[in-house]
Amino acid sequence: MAIRHYKFRLKIKDLLADRGMSQSELAEITGLRRATISEMAQNSRTVINKVHLAKVMDALDVNDLAEILELVIEETF
Repeated sequence: MAIRHYKFRLKIKDLLADRGMSQSELAEITGLRRATISEMAQNSRTVINKVHLAKVMDALDVNDLAEILELVIEETF
């Protein structure tokens, strides 16, 4: 029987590249710490703060959650 592992991946790096924006610029626009933006972009955070995510979405002009958040399902047997 397969065991599923669910991981959420933020697509901040991709969005920043598409918009020609740096993590530092995003931090300045959102008012979040640069370290926070970096951790979100690297997907090293274990918890996604809804307020932080909303600020990032606002700054990047993202209206659809699927544009910035991806669910990755891995199965092991």
